Amino acid sequence: MVEQASVRVTEAEYLEKYAADFYEWVDGELIPMSPVQLDHDALQDYVRDWLKQYLRLHPIGRVVGAPFPMRLGRSFREPDLQVILHSNPGELTNTAMLGAADICIEIVSPESVERNYADKLSEYQQGGVREYWIFDLKRKDTRFHRLNETGTYTIIETSADGDYSTPLLPRFKLPVATLWLDEKPDTLAIITALRSLLADEST
Repeated sequence: MVEQASVRVTEAEYLEKYAADFYEWVDGELIPMSPVQLDHDALQDYVRDWLKQYLRLHPIGRVVGAPFPMRLGRSFREPDLQVILHSNPGELTNTAMLGAADICIEIVSPESVERNYADKLSEYQQGGVREYWIFDLKRKDTRFHRLNETGTYTIIETSADGDYSTPLLPRFKLPVATLWLDEKPDTLAIITALRSLLADEST
């Protein structure tokens, strides 16, 4: 393991030796990620299940989990989750997303507060990530950022029912309150809810 975040490597060295081990690469500098905690892992799995089942029923793209690097300019970031639509103009290879994913999702850990709320917010906005979702476990808070016509992020609120929906995923609704439950709905419940949402494509 690399002990200091100031270690510098080439892009080729990063992709060959470090990308699969939860490191990011920014302007030649290795940025080590902290080990994932259980509550982080559970939330990531739950959100991925919603997206995975939606994209299985409505196959317009795919969801990819970390460690899977996304290249934006002079950096490789590893979002906790990436949604990459089939219409995305970037290049999805077997080992990396070259260009901006359509949606990036980060789960805030104690050591990643500044990185998620500041560094990545700026990079994802400048790099053209169309939506950036931040889930903060400690504060039980969500922030859904969406690029507007000027290329800057606007925070989008949930509906009156507490759901989040996006034009990037037609008829998809994420029940935000369930993110913070100790016992989250299982895969069968997610599929049932999604089938109901997708049942009538004409409305």
